[in-house]
Amino acid sequence: MSEENLGGEDGIIEERRKKLEILRSNKKAYINNFYKENFAKDLISDFSKLTKEELEEKNITGISVAGRVILRRIMGNASFATIRDGSGDIQIYISKNTVNKELYEDFKTWDLGDIIGVEGRLFKTRTDELTIEASNTILITKSVRPMPDKFKGLSDIEIRYRQRYLDLMSSDESKKVFVDRTKIIDSMRSSLRNRNFIEVETPMMHPIPGGAVARPFITKHNALDRDLYLRIAPELYLKRLLVGGFERVFEINRSFRNEGLSTRHNPEFTMLEYYEAYSSLDRTIKFTEDMIKDATEEICGTLKINWGEDNIDLSDFRKETLSNLVLEENKNLSEDDLAKLNGKELLELFEETVESKLIQPTFVIGYPVEVSPLSRRNNDNPAIADRFELFIGGKEIANGFCELNDPDDQAERFKAQVKAKDAGDKEAMSYDQDYVTSLEHGMPPAVGVGIGIDRLVMMITNQTSIRDVILFPQLKT
Repeated sequence: MSEENLGGEDGIIEERRKKLEILRSNKKAYINNFYKENFAKDLISDFSKLTKEELEEKNITGISVAGRVILRRIMGNASFATIRDGSGDIQIYISKNTVNKELYEDFKTWDLGDIIGVEGRLFKTRTDELTIEASNTILITKSVRPMPDKFKGLSDIEIRYRQRYLDLMSSDESKKVFVDRTKIIDSMRSSLRNRNFIEVETPMMHPIPGGAVARPFITKHNALDRDLYLRIAPELYLKRLLVGGFERVFEINRSFRNEGLSTRHNPEFTMLEYYEAYSSLDRTIKFTEDMIKDATEEICGTLKINWGEDNIDLSDFRKETLSNLVLEENKNLSEDDLAKLNGKELLELFEETVESKLIQPTFVIGYPVEVSPLSRRNNDNPAIADRFELFIGGKEIANGFCELNDPDDQAERFKAQVKAKDAGDKEAMSYDQDYVTSLEHGMPPAVGVGIGIDRLVMMITNQTSIRDVILFPQLKT
Protein backbone atom coordinates (compact mmCIF):
# COMPACT_ATOMS: atom_id res chain seq x y z
CA MET A 1 0.00 0.00 0.00
CA SER A 2 1.24 3.48 -0.87
CA GLU A 3 2.04 5.68 2.12
CA GLU A 4 -0.25 8.33 0.64
CA ASN A 5 -3.15 5.99 1.49
CA LEU A 6 -2.22 5.36 5.10
CA GLY A 7 -4.15 8.24 6.65
CA GLY A 8 -1.50 10.83 7.33
CA GLU A 9 1.65 10.76 9.42
CA ASP A 10 0.20 8.65 12.23
CA GLY A 11 -0.78 5.95 9.76
CA ILE A 12 2.64 6.03 8.13
CA ILE A 13 4.39 5.69 11.49
CA GLU A 14 2.14 2.79 12.48
CA GLU A 15 2.86 0.96 9.21
CA ARG A 16 6.61 1.56 9.46
CA ARG A 17 6.67 0.31 13.05
CA LYS A 18 5.12 -2.93 11.87
CA LYS A 19 7.99 -3.29 9.41
CA LEU A 20 10.47 -2.49 12.17
CA GLU A 21 9.06 -5.24 14.40
CA ILE A 22 9.57 -7.76 11.60
CA LEU A 23 13.17 -6.58 11.25
CA ARG A 24 13.67 -6.91 15.01
CA SER A 25 12.27 -10.43 15.01
CA ASN A 26 14.73 -11.37 12.24
CA LYS A 27 17.58 -9.54 14.00
CA LYS A 28 17.94 -7.20 11.03
CA ALA A 29 17.12 -3.93 12.78
CA TYR A 30 19.78 -1.23 13.08
CA ILE A 31 22.70 -3.00 11.43
CA ASN A 32 26.15 -1.68 12.39
CA ASN A 33 28.59 -3.82 10.40
CA PHE A 34 28.39 -2.20 6.95
CA TYR A 35 31.49 -0.25 5.93
CA LYS A 36 31.30 2.16 3.02
CA GLU A 37 34.33 2.60 0.82
CA ASN A 38 33.03 5.36 -1.44
CA PHE A 39 31.28 8.73 -1.32
CA ALA A 40 28.75 9.89 -3.90
CA LYS A 41 30.56 13.13 -4.66
CA ASP A 42 33.87 11.37 -5.31
CA LEU A 43 32.29 8.82 -7.63
CA ILE A 44 30.56 11.52 -9.65
CA SER A 45 33.72 13.63 -9.77
CA ASP A 46 35.92 10.72 -10.85
CA PHE A 47 33.65 8.91 -13.30
CA SER A 48 30.75 11.04 -14.53
CA LYS A 49 32.79 12.41 -17.48
CA LEU A 50 33.39 8.94 -18.88
CA THR A 51 31.13 7.84 -21.68
CA LYS A 52 28.81 4.87 -21.27
CA GLU A 53 31.17 2.75 -23.36
CA GLU A 54 34.31 3.86 -21.51
CA LEU A 55 32.69 3.00 -18.20
CA GLU A 56 31.67 -0.43 -19.45
CA GLU A 57 35.21 -1.06 -20.66
CA LYS A 58 36.72 -0.12 -17.31
CA ASN A 59 34.26 -2.43 -15.51
CA ILE A 60 34.50 -0.61 -12.17
CA THR A 61 33.28 -3.05 -9.53
CA GLY A 62 33.62 -3.27 -5.77
CA ILE A 63 31.84 0.03 -5.18
CA SER A 64 30.21 0.39 -1.76
CA VAL A 65 28.11 3.37 -0.66
CA ALA A 66 25.63 4.08 2.11
CA GLY A 67 23.05 6.78 2.61
CA ARG A 68 19.44 7.79 3.00
CA VAL A 69 16.86 6.84 0.34
CA ILE A 70 15.40 10.10 -0.96
CA LEU A 71 13.77 8.97 -4.23
CA ARG A 72 12.39 5.64 -5.49
CA ARG A 73 10.91 4.24 -8.69
CA ILE A 74 9.66 0.78 -7.82
CA MET A 75 8.83 -1.42 -10.79
CA GLY A 76 8.18 -5.10 -11.35
CA ASN A 77 11.54 -6.68 -12.06
CA ALA A 78 13.84 -3.67 -11.69
CA SER A 79 13.84 -0.47 -9.66
CA PHE A 80 15.76 2.77 -9.27
CA ALA A 81 16.46 4.77 -6.14
CA THR A 82 18.55 7.77 -5.19
CA ILE A 83 20.51 7.74 -1.98
CA ARG A 84 22.06 10.73 -0.26
CA ASP A 85 25.24 10.54 1.82
CA GLY A 86 27.19 13.32 3.49
CA SER A 87 28.73 14.39 0.19
CA GLY A 88 25.79 14.28 -2.22
CA ASP A 89 23.36 12.07 -4.15
CA ILE A 90 23.84 9.05 -6.41
CA GLN A 91 21.43 6.76 -8.22
CA ILE A 92 21.27 3.00 -7.70
CA TYR A 93 19.70 0.31 -9.86
CA ILE A 94 18.51 -3.00 -8.47
CA SER A 95 16.85 -5.88 -10.24
CA LYS A 96 16.07 -9.56 -9.97
CA ASN A 97 19.00 -10.14 -12.29
CA THR A 98 21.54 -8.57 -9.91
CA VAL A 99 20.31 -9.72 -6.48
CA ASN A 100 18.31 -12.69 -5.33
CA LYS A 101 14.54 -12.57 -5.56
CA GLU A 102 13.96 -12.45 -1.79
CA LEU A 103 16.27 -9.46 -1.34
CA TYR A 104 14.65 -7.63 -4.24
CA GLU A 105 11.19 -8.16 -2.76
CA ASP A 106 12.46 -6.86 0.58
CA PHE A 107 13.92 -3.80 -1.15
CA LYS A 108 10.54 -2.93 -2.59
CA THR A 109 9.12 -2.65 0.95
CA TRP A 110 11.77 -0.21 2.16
CA ASP A 111 10.72 3.41 2.58
CA LEU A 112 11.91 6.90 1.79
CA GLY A 113 14.18 7.98 4.62
CA ASP A 114 15.57 4.51 5.27
CA ILE A 115 19.37 4.33 5.40
CA ILE A 116 20.76 1.57 3.21
CA GLY A 117 24.09 0.17 2.09
CA VAL A 118 24.75 -0.75 -1.53
CA GLU A 119 27.54 -2.73 -3.19
CA GLY A 120 27.96 -3.05 -6.92
CA ARG A 121 29.46 -1.73 -10.15
CA LEU A 122 29.25 1.60 -11.97
CA PHE A 123 27.41 2.09 -15.27
CA LYS A 124 25.52 4.80 -17.10
CA THR A 125 21.84 4.70 -17.97
CA ARG A 126 20.33 5.60 -21.32
CA THR A 127 19.88 9.14 -19.97
CA ASP A 128 23.63 9.24 -19.21
CA GLU A 129 23.25 9.25 -15.42
CA LEU A 130 26.03 7.64 -13.38
CA THR A 131 24.45 4.75 -11.49
CA ILE A 132 25.46 1.87 -9.22
CA GLU A 133 24.12 -1.49 -10.32
CA ALA A 134 23.57 -3.25 -7.01
CA SER A 135 24.98 -6.72 -6.47
CA ASN A 136 24.00 -6.49 -2.81
CA THR A 137 22.01 -4.07 -0.66
CA ILE A 138 21.18 -3.96 3.01
CA LEU A 139 18.76 -2.01 5.18
CA ILE A 140 20.97 -0.41 7.82
CA THR A 141 18.56 1.89 9.67
CA LYS A 142 14.77 1.89 9.53
CA SER A 143 13.21 5.37 9.39
CA VAL A 144 10.05 5.28 11.46
CA ARG A 145 8.97 8.84 10.67
CA PRO A 146 8.49 10.12 7.11
CA MET A 147 10.85 12.64 5.53
CA PRO A 148 9.64 16.19 4.81
CA ASP A 149 7.81 16.53 1.51
CA LYS A 150 10.45 16.53 -1.23
CA PHE A 151 8.68 19.32 -3.12
CA LYS A 152 7.45 21.56 -0.28
CA GLY A 153 10.41 21.03 2.05
CA LEU A 154 10.06 22.60 5.50
CA SER A 155 7.78 25.61 5.28
CA ASP A 156 7.61 26.06 9.06
CA ILE A 157 10.57 28.23 10.10
CA GLU A 158 10.31 27.12 13.73
CA ILE A 159 10.64 23.46 12.73
CA ARG A 160 13.66 24.29 10.58
CA TYR A 161 15.46 25.67 13.64
CA ARG A 162 14.15 23.30 16.31
CA GLN A 163 14.61 20.16 14.21
CA ARG A 164 17.65 21.14 12.15
CA TYR A 165 18.17 17.52 11.11
CA LEU A 166 14.96 17.72 9.07
CA ASP A 167 16.11 20.98 7.49
CA LEU A 168 19.46 19.46 6.49
CA MET A 169 17.76 16.29 5.29
CA SER A 170 15.44 18.16 2.94
CA SER A 171 17.35 21.28 1.87
CA ASP A 172 20.58 21.30 -0.10
CA GLU A 173 20.67 25.08 0.33
CA SER A 174 20.74 24.87 4.11
CA LYS A 175 23.34 22.17 4.03
CA LYS A 176 25.55 24.27 1.75
CA VAL A 177 25.44 27.20 4.18
CA PHE A 178 26.99 25.07 6.90
CA VAL A 179 29.54 23.51 4.57
CA ASP A 180 30.49 27.05 3.53
CA ARG A 181 30.69 28.08 7.17
CA THR A 182 33.38 25.46 7.72
CA LYS A 183 35.25 26.65 4.63
CA ILE A 184 35.12 30.25 5.84
CA ILE A 185 36.58 29.30 9.20
CA ASP A 186 39.24 27.17 7.49
CA SER A 187 40.18 30.12 5.28
CA MET A 188 40.59 32.43 8.25
CA ARG A 189 42.55 29.85 10.17
CA SER A 190 44.88 29.43 7.19
CA SER A 191 45.37 33.21 6.93
CA LEU A 192 46.43 33.34 10.56
CA ARG A 193 48.71 30.33 10.39
CA ASN A 194 50.38 31.73 7.27
CA ARG A 195 51.20 34.79 9.38
CA ASN A 196 52.75 32.57 12.09
CA PHE A 197 49.91 32.84 14.60
CA ILE A 198 49.44 29.85 16.89
CA GLU A 199 46.00 28.56 17.87
CA VAL A 200 45.30 28.23 21.60
CA GLU A 201 42.47 27.32 23.93
CA THR A 202 41.50 29.36 26.98
CA PRO A 203 38.93 28.72 29.74
CA MET A 204 35.21 28.92 29.04
CA MET A 205 34.36 29.23 32.74
CA HIS A 206 35.77 32.35 34.37
CA PRO A 207 36.01 33.29 38.04
CA ILE A 208 35.57 36.95 37.00
CA PRO A 209 33.59 37.99 33.91
CA GLY A 210 35.70 40.16 31.64
CA GLY A 211 37.07 40.91 28.22
CA ALA A 212 33.97 42.71 26.97
CA VAL A 213 31.15 44.93 28.15
CA ALA A 214 28.28 42.44 28.42
CA ARG A 215 26.05 40.68 30.93
CA PRO A 216 27.35 37.18 31.75
CA PHE A 217 25.66 33.86 32.41
CA ILE A 218 26.29 32.57 35.92
CA THR A 219 26.84 28.91 36.73
CA LYS A 220 27.64 27.03 39.94
CA HIS A 221 30.66 24.86 40.66
CA ASN A 222 29.39 22.50 43.36
CA ALA A 223 32.72 21.02 44.46
CA LEU A 224 34.27 24.47 44.94
CA ASP A 225 30.99 25.96 46.21
CA ARG A 226 31.44 29.09 44.12
CA ASP A 227 29.92 30.91 41.20
CA LEU A 228 31.62 30.85 37.81
CA TYR A 229 30.76 32.82 34.68
CA LEU A 230 30.48 31.54 31.13
CA ARG A 231 33.00 33.44 29.09
CA ILE A 232 31.81 36.60 27.40
CA ALA A 233 35.18 36.91 25.63
CA PRO A 234 38.61 35.21 25.82
CA GLU A 235 40.47 38.53 25.60
CA LEU A 236 42.04 38.82 29.03
CA TYR A 237 43.37 35.25 28.91
CA LEU A 238 44.80 35.68 25.42
CA LYS A 239 46.59 38.83 26.52
CA ARG A 240 48.03 36.99 29.50
CA LEU A 241 49.67 34.77 26.86
CA LEU A 242 51.27 37.87 25.32
CA VAL A 243 52.76 38.57 28.74
CA GLY A 244 54.03 35.00 28.82
CA GLY A 245 55.89 35.38 25.53
CA PHE A 246 53.48 34.18 22.83
CA GLU A 247 53.58 37.07 20.36
CA ARG A 248 50.90 35.94 17.87
CA VAL A 249 47.93 33.96 19.20
CA PHE A 250 44.36 33.30 18.13
CA GLU A 251 41.35 31.39 19.33
CA ILE A 252 38.15 30.47 17.50
CA ASN A 253 35.93 30.44 20.53
CA ARG A 254 32.44 29.95 21.81
CA SER A 255 31.35 32.88 23.94
CA PHE A 256 28.15 33.60 25.85
CA ARG A 257 26.31 36.83 26.55
CA ASN A 258 23.14 37.04 28.58
CA GLU A 259 21.15 39.13 26.15
CA GLY A 260 17.99 38.97 24.07
CA LEU A 261 17.34 37.00 20.90
CA SER A 262 17.14 38.63 17.49
CA THR A 263 18.11 38.08 13.86
CA ARG A 264 21.54 39.49 14.82
CA HIS A 265 22.05 38.05 18.29
CA ASN A 266 22.27 34.57 19.78
CA PRO A 267 23.37 34.24 23.42
CA GLU A 268 25.86 31.53 22.43
CA PHE A 269 28.01 32.57 19.49
CA THR A 270 31.36 32.05 17.78
CA MET A 271 34.16 34.59 17.61
CA LEU A 272 37.65 34.71 16.25
CA GLU A 273 40.03 36.67 18.46
CA TYR A 274 43.65 37.23 17.52
CA TYR A 275 46.47 39.25 19.08
CA GLU A 276 49.73 40.35 17.54
CA ALA A 277 52.58 41.94 19.50
CA TYR A 278 54.62 44.74 17.95
CA SER A 279 52.02 45.51 15.29
CA SER A 280 50.11 48.72 14.55
CA LEU A 281 46.45 49.58 14.14
CA ASP A 282 46.85 50.28 10.41
CA ARG A 283 48.71 47.00 9.75
CA THR A 284 46.03 45.07 11.62
CA ILE A 285 43.24 46.84 9.74
CA LYS A 286 44.85 45.80 6.46
CA PHE A 287 45.31 42.20 7.61
CA THR A 288 41.68 42.02 8.77
CA GLU A 289 40.51 43.37 5.43
CA ASP A 290 42.64 40.86 3.49
CA MET A 291 41.44 37.95 5.62
CA ILE A 292 37.78 38.79 4.98
CA LYS A 293 38.44 39.22 1.26
CA ASP A 294 40.17 35.84 1.05
CA ALA A 295 37.32 34.06 2.84
CA THR A 296 34.73 35.74 0.62
CA GLU A 297 36.50 34.86 -2.62
CA GLU A 298 36.89 31.28 -1.38
CA ILE A 299 33.10 30.92 -1.23
CA CYS A 300 31.74 33.43 -3.74
CA GLY A 301 34.53 33.70 -6.29
CA THR A 302 34.06 37.48 -6.29
CA LEU A 303 34.24 40.48 -3.95
CA LYS A 304 30.96 41.93 -5.20
CA ILE A 305 28.26 40.18 -3.24
CA ASN A 306 24.64 40.54 -2.18
CA TRP A 307 23.55 40.59 1.44
CA GLY A 308 19.80 40.73 1.66
CA GLU A 309 18.74 43.80 -0.31
CA ASP A 310 22.22 45.35 -0.29
CA ASN A 311 24.88 45.13 -3.00
CA ILE A 312 28.26 45.17 -1.27
CA ASP A 313 31.66 45.77 -2.85
CA LEU A 314 34.38 44.23 -0.69
CA SER A 315 37.11 45.46 -3.00
CA ASP A 316 36.84 48.94 -1.42
CA PHE A 317 37.08 49.38 2.37
CA ARG A 318 36.60 52.90 3.74
CA LYS A 319 38.19 54.27 6.95
CA GLU A 320 36.63 57.23 8.81
CA THR A 321 36.40 58.66 12.34
CA LEU A 322 33.31 58.13 14.44
CA SER A 323 32.84 61.89 14.91
CA ASN A 324 32.98 62.63 11.17
CA LEU A 325 30.45 59.90 10.43
CA VAL A 326 28.08 61.34 13.07
CA LEU A 327 28.42 64.79 11.53
CA GLU A 328 27.75 63.38 8.04
CA GLU A 329 24.42 61.90 9.15
CA ASN A 330 23.43 64.74 11.53
CA LYS A 331 23.71 67.95 9.49
CA ASN A 332 22.12 69.95 12.31
CA LEU A 333 25.07 69.26 14.63
CA SER A 334 28.46 70.95 14.74
CA GLU A 335 31.83 69.86 16.09
CA ASP A 336 31.15 72.05 19.14
CA ASP A 337 27.89 70.18 19.72
CA LEU A 338 29.73 66.85 19.67
CA ALA A 339 32.37 68.21 22.06
CA LYS A 340 29.65 68.72 24.68
CA LEU A 341 28.72 65.03 24.61
CA ASN A 342 30.42 62.47 26.82
CA GLY A 343 31.80 59.29 25.26
CA LYS A 344 28.75 57.17 25.98
CA GLU A 345 26.37 59.79 24.56
CA LEU A 346 28.46 60.14 21.39
CA LEU A 347 28.52 56.37 20.92
CA GLU A 348 24.75 56.15 21.43
CA LEU A 349 24.23 58.87 18.82
CA PHE A 350 26.44 56.94 16.40
CA GLU A 351 24.55 53.71 17.01
CA GLU A 352 21.16 55.41 16.55
CA THR A 353 21.89 57.50 13.45
CA VAL A 354 24.90 56.05 11.63
CA GLU A 355 25.49 52.35 12.22
CA SER A 356 22.62 50.96 10.12
CA LYS A 357 23.66 53.15 7.16
CA LEU A 358 27.20 51.78 6.92
CA ILE A 359 26.40 49.37 4.10
CA GLN A 360 29.72 49.41 2.28
CA PRO A 361 32.77 48.16 4.25
CA THR A 362 33.79 50.87 6.71
CA PHE A 363 36.46 50.85 9.40
CA VAL A 364 35.32 53.31 12.07
CA ILE A 365 38.14 54.79 14.18
CA GLY A 366 38.42 57.48 16.87
CA TYR A 367 36.30 55.88 19.60
CA PRO A 368 36.11 57.69 22.97
CA VAL A 369 38.22 56.14 25.72
CA GLU A 370 35.18 56.05 28.06
CA VAL A 371 33.57 53.34 25.91
CA SER A 372 36.83 51.48 25.26
CA PRO A 373 37.92 50.19 28.69
CA LEU A 374 40.62 47.85 27.37
CA SER A 375 42.02 50.04 24.57
CA ARG A 376 45.23 52.04 24.56
CA ARG A 377 44.92 55.83 24.47
CA ASN A 378 45.93 57.61 21.29
CA ASN A 379 49.30 59.35 21.60
CA ASP A 380 48.10 62.61 20.04
CA ASN A 381 44.64 62.70 21.60
CA PRO A 382 44.34 60.83 24.92
CA ALA A 383 40.55 61.31 24.89
CA ILE A 384 40.20 58.74 22.10
CA ALA A 385 41.35 55.14 21.88
CA ASP A 386 43.47 53.48 19.20
CA ARG A 387 40.49 51.39 18.19
CA PHE A 388 38.45 50.41 15.15
CA GLU A 389 35.18 48.71 14.44
CA LEU A 390 34.32 47.28 11.03
CA PHE A 391 30.78 47.66 9.73
CA ILE A 392 29.36 45.99 6.63
CA GLY A 393 25.70 45.86 5.65
CA GLY A 394 24.85 48.06 8.63
CA LYS A 395 26.18 45.46 11.07
CA GLU A 396 29.29 45.29 13.23
CA ILE A 397 31.60 42.59 11.91
CA ALA A 398 34.85 43.21 13.84
CA ASN A 399 36.23 45.17 16.76
CA GLY A 400 39.96 45.80 17.22
CA PHE A 401 42.32 48.03 19.13
CA CYS A 402 45.82 48.64 20.33
CA GLU A 403 45.87 46.91 23.67
CA LEU A 404 46.20 48.87 26.89
CA ASN A 405 49.40 47.61 28.54
CA ASP A 406 49.79 50.30 31.23
CA PRO A 407 48.80 48.47 34.45
CA ASP A 408 47.96 51.67 36.34
CA ASP A 409 45.76 53.01 33.55
CA GLN A 410 44.05 49.61 33.30
CA ALA A 411 43.44 49.53 37.06
CA GLU A 412 41.80 52.97 36.94
CA ARG A 413 39.55 51.93 34.07
CA PHE A 414 38.54 48.76 35.91
CA LYS A 415 37.62 50.95 38.90
CA ALA A 416 35.47 53.13 36.64
CA GLN A 417 33.72 50.00 35.38
CA VAL A 418 33.10 48.80 38.93
CA LYS A 419 31.60 52.20 39.79
CA ALA A 420 29.31 51.91 36.76
CA LYS A 421 28.31 48.39 37.84
CA ASP A 422 27.52 49.60 41.36
CA ALA A 423 25.37 52.33 39.79
CA GLY A 424 23.27 49.69 38.04
CA ASP A 425 25.08 48.96 34.75
CA LYS A 426 24.68 45.17 34.50
CA GLU A 427 27.04 44.99 31.49
CA ALA A 428 29.97 46.80 33.13
CA MET A 429 33.19 44.87 33.83
CA SER A 430 34.48 43.62 37.16
CA TYR A 431 37.90 44.38 38.60
CA ASP A 432 40.39 41.68 37.59
CA GLN A 433 43.37 41.96 39.92
CA ASP A 434 45.25 39.03 38.39
CA TYR A 435 45.07 40.62 34.97
CA VAL A 436 46.43 43.89 36.36
CA THR A 437 49.21 41.89 38.03
CA SER A 438 50.06 40.26 34.69
CA LEU A 439 50.39 43.70 33.10
CA GLU A 440 52.74 44.72 35.90
CA HIS A 441 55.09 42.00 34.65
CA GLY A 442 55.11 43.77 31.29
CA MET A 443 53.00 43.12 28.18
CA PRO A 444 54.49 44.08 24.82
CA PRO A 445 52.59 46.59 22.69
CA ALA A 446 49.99 44.66 20.72
CA VAL A 447 46.87 44.89 18.61
CA GLY A 448 43.91 42.58 19.15
CA VAL A 449 40.84 41.90 17.02
CA GLY A 450 37.55 40.11 17.52
CA ILE A 451 35.52 39.03 14.49
CA GLY A 452 31.98 37.73 14.82
CA ILE A 453 32.09 34.50 12.84
CA ASP A 454 28.31 34.12 12.74
CA ARG A 455 27.75 37.55 11.21
CA LEU A 456 30.62 37.08 8.78
CA VAL A 457 29.09 33.81 7.61
CA MET A 458 25.73 35.57 7.29
CA MET A 459 27.31 38.11 4.97
CA ILE A 460 29.29 35.71 2.80
CA THR A 461 26.43 33.21 2.43
CA ASN A 462 23.78 35.94 2.05
CA GLN A 463 21.66 35.06 5.08
CA THR A 464 19.63 37.71 6.90
CA SER A 465 19.11 35.87 10.20
CA ILE A 466 21.81 34.57 12.51
CA ARG A 467 19.61 31.52 13.09
CA ASP A 468 20.27 30.42 9.52
CA VAL A 469 24.04 30.11 10.12
CA ILE A 470 23.94 28.47 13.57
CA LEU A 471 23.06 24.79 13.48
CA PHE A 472 21.13 24.83 16.73
CA PRO A 473 20.19 28.42 17.62
CA GLN A 474 18.64 29.38 20.94
CA LEU A 475 14.87 29.78 20.58
CA LYS A 476 12.05 31.03 22.71
CA THR A 477 10.03 28.26 24.36
